[in-house]
Amino acid sequence: QAQLVASGGGSVQTGGSLRLSCTTSRDISLKYMGWFRQAPEMKREGVAIMEVDSSTTFYEDSVKGRFTLSRDAIRNTLFLQMDSLKPNDTAMYYCAATRFEIYNIWNSGNYEYWGQGTQVTVSS
Repeated sequence: QAQLVASGGGSVQTGGSLRLSCTTSRDISLKYMGWFRQAPEMKREGVAIMEVDSSTTFYEDSVKGRFTLSRDAIRNTLFLQMDSLKPNDTAMYYCAATRFEIYNIWNSGNYEYWGQGTQVTVSS
């Protein structure tokens, strides 16, 4: 059973940057890794997903051009670089992963493993 350990959240002003990290506890062959976020009283939504074998990345429309996913395969770590942050980005961010091919990468129910969540707060 793998565990995901997330870090890197914090508080910034509008226009600022943060980098989130998500490290798997052991070397495990994953098919998809990514980040979801959940603001108070809102549904959890997908933000950025990577198809691990090809390193192909997918982004939710509101973060395209501002967020960048990357992965360090040796360290089993996924990074989310978040630039030009906006107050609407304020949420708890969760990393997620699965070993399996999934039909809908944006459906949080399709992911096996979840990190503990890291808070991102963007003030205006």
